[in-house]
Amino acid sequence: MSENFIVRPASKEDVDALYKLMRQYIVDFYQQPDPKENELKDLIHHLLDNPISGLQFVAEENGQVVGFATLYFTFSTLKVKRQAILNDLFVAPQERGKKIGEKLFETCLDYIRKNDFSSMTWETAKDNIAAQSLYNKMGGKQSEWLCYEIS
Repeated sequence: MSENFIVRPASKEDVDALYKLMRQYIVDFYQQPDPKENELKDLIHHLLDNPISGLQFVAEENGQVVGFATLYFTFSTLKVKRQAILNDLFVAPQERGKKIGEKLFETCLDYIRKNDFSSMTWETAKDNIAAQSLYNKMGGKQSEWLCYEIS
């Protein structure tokens, strides 16, 4: 299967397209409340303006943004290095099966390796079997650490 897409860092020109994809990811895929447009766009702008906090990569096919990945940056005290959290990886449903998710994942992994991060961590829903299959295929291993959450 030939790759008719590119993966690149997000830019200011991608804000509207990213907003639409991120909303689809949040509302349609994960069935979470619809975010306010200005708040979601503010997050996109924050990442563009503050690359020390994190960054986004987009997959573009025929001039259209069809997928994205979001990395947030933190630190690992145990490893005394920066650590990346792959918070989001999403490909528009009609674009799946083209290895776009794999390329987004590989791009994130290449980034953290080239920039001497300790590791990249991520989470996925327990019932997201497709994502788990991708992560296993890419060499990911379930962490020995348990993930907790509180609101």
